Amino acid sequence: VDMGAKLLCLFLASALLAYYIYIPLPEDFAEPWKVMVISASMKSFGHLAWAMEQLGLMDYMEALNMFVFFDRVAPTSDENITVMDTAFNDIAVRLYLPKKMSKELRRAVVYIHGGGWCLGDVAGTSYDLLARQTSNRLNAVVVSVNYRLAPKHRFPTQFEDAYSVTKFFLQSSTLSQYKVDPNRVCVAGDSAGGNLAAAVAQQLLKDSEVKNKLKAQALIYPALQTLHLNSPAYQDNANKPVLPRWFMVRFWSEYFTSDLSLREAMASNRHVPVEASHLFQFVNWSTLLPEELKKDHVYTAPTYGSSKLAKKYPGFLDPRAAPLLVSDEQLQGLPLTYILTCEHDVLRDDGVMYAVRLRAAGVPVTHIHAKDTFHGVMSFISPPANLAVGHRLLNRYIEWLDENL
Repeated sequence: VDMGAKLLCLFLASALLAYYIYIPLPEDFAEPWKVMVISASMKSFGHLAWAMEQLGLMDYMEALNMFVFFDRVAPTSDENITVMDTAFNDIAVRLYLPKKMSKELRRAVVYIHGGGWCLGDVAGTSYDLLARQTSNRLNAVVVSVNYRLAPKHRFPTQFEDAYSVTKFFLQSSTLSQYKVDPNRVCVAGDSAGGNLAAAVAQQLLKDSEVKNKLKAQALIYPALQTLHLNSPAYQDNANKPVLPRWFMVRFWSEYFTSDLSLREAMASNRHVPVEASHLFQFVNWSTLLPEELKKDHVYTAPTYGSSKLAKKYPGFLDPRAAPLLVSDEQLQGLPLTYILTCEHDVLRDDGVMYAVRLRAAGVPVTHIHAKDTFHGVMSFISPPANLAVGHRLLNRYIEWLDENL
């Protein structure tokens, strides 16, 4: 009996482990086992956070952020870079300043981290590594922005923090303090940070107080539109690792409110009121996506939702939250642009549509499409995950900056 009980326990434990770790992945996925382990650990954190929320102990996102908290490193200088935590305009930033002497003024990158406007920190090991490598290899100043997060702070706080830091940094007095060339500044970010970077670049065009303009923007698998949460990417990748569709819907809705009615409307893609129907032309994937990404999907007219929601939470129709919603004229004059999209990502089509629209508006765009990977891959470049594909894409990004900044 004892042996049978042990075997049963072993079988159940193995089944549970298999349930957690094994997920069917497309054949072209790079490093599938590592991806499965990453996905399993995120699933575990998600289940714990959900349990804490159900027990009334803590908000889901705050519980998730607690796990992120363990992945932080102190600002540590090395032989090449001075690293320090400080504040620009009362907003926390981590600064990376090269020690190497430079005859010329330096380049600079304002970097905005991802995490669905709810999670993440400039002190996260992968963000620290990304900023360090950028600073070291380009001999550039990197300003990593620690904007305030939802659910404590809702839109437009995250945007305003990112904007305020960028605007402060672009002042001639700040640039000269850090020996930065005013003509060689880039704003960059991944995921929700790519969303904020795109919104910041758009807003700077309209701001007459800003004399020094951006040279470039780099958008790494950015979230750019709130209207169509059923594009082919959302459908094809609804259950893919790291960012399944339900999770992205939760991030989007949490950015504006904890009101469940918005989350439910977004989940069924019925949140846009008929009076905002003119905005759909800016995210019409049937005209903006190449054939190979449309696959067998057929575009259907949107199902409109209640005007009440949009009146209560106007943020989700605001271009500062959804940069794809601006007109073609407002895209003209944006700086040269780098966009990375990943095949197995619900946000894939956002980046592709933006690349197409920017090019049509005369903006020079480099669009890299990584077919073998998933959303957030560059957040797994530090050990233990140490994803080779993440390092490959980080190198592409830094090489592009080196050639264009």
